[in-house]
Amino acid sequence: MYAYCVIEYHIKTLDKAFTYLIPKELETKIKVGMKVLVPFNTRLVHGIVLEITDKYTDNYELKSIVRIEDEFLVLNSELLELGKYLKELTLCNLITAYQTMLPSALKIKDQKANYNKYEYYVSINANLNTVREYINSHRGKKVAILEKLLEDGEINKKEFDRTAIRELERNGLIKIISKKVYRLNKNKENIEEKTLNKEQEEVFKTICNSLNENKTFLIYGVTGSGKTLVYLNLIKAVLKQNKTALLLVPEISLTEQIINIFYAYFGNDVAILHSGLSKTEKYDEYLKILNKDVKIVIGTRSAIFAPLENIGIIIVDEEHSDTYKQDSNPRYHALDIAKKRCEYYHIPLVLGSATPSLESMARALKGNYELLTLKNRANNQALPKSIIVDMTSELKKRNFIISEALDKSIKDTLNKKEQIILLLNRRGYSTIITCSNCGFTYKCPNCEISLTYHKTSNTLRCHYCGYTKIKDDICPKCQEKSLNYLGLGTEKLESLIKERYNARLIRMDADTTSTKGSQNKIITSFKNGEYDILIGTQMISKGLDFPNCTLVGIINADTTLNIPDFRSSERTFALLNQASGRSGRGKNPGQVIIQTFNPDNFTIKAASNNAYLDFYHHEMAIRKILKYPPYYYLVNIKVASKDYEKARTNATKVYNYLKKNIASSSLILGPSTALNFRINNIYRFNITIKYRFDEHLMPALKELDNIFSTNKDTFLEIDLNPLQL
Repeated sequence: MYAYCVIEYHIKTLDKAFTYLIPKELETKIKVGMKVLVPFNTRLVHGIVLEITDKYTDNYELKSIVRIEDEFLVLNSELLELGKYLKELTLCNLITAYQTMLPSALKIKDQKANYNKYEYYVSINANLNTVREYINSHRGKKVAILEKLLEDGEINKKEFDRTAIRELERNGLIKIISKKVYRLNKNKENIEEKTLNKEQEEVFKTICNSLNENKTFLIYGVTGSGKTLVYLNLIKAVLKQNKTALLLVPEISLTEQIINIFYAYFGNDVAILHSGLSKTEKYDEYLKILNKDVKIVIGTRSAIFAPLENIGIIIVDEEHSDTYKQDSNPRYHALDIAKKRCEYYHIPLVLGSATPSLESMARALKGNYELLTLKNRANNQALPKSIIVDMTSELKKRNFIISEALDKSIKDTLNKKEQIILLLNRRGYSTIITCSNCGFTYKCPNCEISLTYHKTSNTLRCHYCGYTKIKDDICPKCQEKSLNYLGLGTEKLESLIKERYNARLIRMDADTTSTKGSQNKIITSFKNGEYDILIGTQMISKGLDFPNCTLVGIINADTTLNIPDFRSSERTFALLNQASGRSGRGKNPGQVIIQTFNPDNFTIKAASNNAYLDFYHHEMAIRKILKYPPYYYLVNIKVASKDYEKARTNATKVYNYLKKNIASSSLILGPSTALNFRINNIYRFNITIKYRFDEHLMPALKELDNIFSTNKDTFLEIDLNPLQL
């Protein structure tokens, strides 16, 4: 018997199956999809079995598989095919595709660690007459243990005295049994189940009528319209068919909130997969799914690869979110994988958002997706009223950060004992530190990007490569004490709010949520009324439900609007609309104050009026003229090297190759310097391709990828359908 295995090397030339002899003792155990240890050159490496056969026609002497690394872990036929699809979709190696599917505790290289957790139990090991004789002739703790065992049959070892247990085991009267247990266990709660309103019921029934069809539905529902309740009822309907369900959410913070709802309804029938779990917890949750101990999986982007079988529905909440696209190899979008899995199982894909991506809405209006609308909030509460404040006028009054309108609203809201969210999509204390004497500016030595000052740690950090240095009080160039702190981050905003208002406040950004469980702790404490003001970046803008929050202040609405990217308007609209939706979700009416230096900007006006469709039509007209998605597809190629001249020269070579080998109807832009030209001492050039139909494109990209796979000085990053350039 022979096995074709793909091995753990990531070199393009080794991206193929190698044949190995299966030892006789493994023939009955080995399966397609198993992780094995095999010899390659002078090393032992790990691989995945792709095929088992009894035919071998070549004359080469074969090496044998050394051992099966994990008999339990088997990638099923669907996931094996999905890996091949991911390889074609992103031009990655096959082994990279399979490793992407596995949690870190099960990566192919992790061979020795044992992540299993056990509980230890005690049971009778001797003849019952022998046990009774011992009880009659002895007293004390050991007798109590034996009597308990005769009554219950089995007891948890930790409930009794260790010394007594050890002595009874040594005498052969009892034995210790180990049982594997899961770390995350939740019991179902007795809660009052909410009923669907008329709008929700119509959406629910429409999708239920197509549970056995491969269709894509787009639920376009305003913030607070109760999309989660629709998801929950859809999953109930799928479980009644004895099928499984997969729900994706964009942020860990959303996972925590939704998971608590699903735990309450379904208890231990739920597994969660996201980066906030420890390695051992991820291992446990993955095993739950493999063991078929759960029927529902909830998680962030990578959960789309969960080894669920017999899937009945896949739901993607906040489908517009950029976090569903992976920005490192393999550069996949979770929606593409979701569509492939839905196609395999012939089931519906449900997308939900208050601000659908332009591509999704275009497909829905064209009829490729079925559009379902939730126009009203679930509690019939009105959407919050929005006010746009022109910060140009406020600067004349010396209101640099908090406008008069926002200041008054904060005070009024605090007096009413209601809560406030302040959104500033930039972390840190100051974004630029410069010297007023000589003009020196602190920049990252690796990236030539301004360092961000973090006051609590007194450090200057690069948010691209991680470079960190302690800040001096004097200018390192002219030695004068004349440093100016320019720009505004969440840390500085927190400091200002503390000085100005008598309020309990908490900050939620990448700096305050770096430790395990910190996001959930902040969200829970704010929801429970322990704080009056929540300050945060975009992670507080999506999906969170705080009934007592009646004011949302957006400190600088221009932050994302001014980024030189064709999606900046779309991202800004989504951020403002989603953040505004956190206000007035309870009984009391909500208010939103949007501070901007561009009060007449169409995107900001549309967001303040909750006019998604107006924004959609306006933006689509611009995209059509400029030949951007959804009218054209995009490919972005980054040519990168530590040597500037090699990067520039090879970028020109790539351009010339594309010019000769793809359709003349496709547009090639560049090469040009990337937005962040030098990151971690690597120079980067961009080439962008806009195309509609080009059968020559993929073969050309594959050939380029192969050409540069052996280039040690310059490498390519090929991103199909990038979210940003």
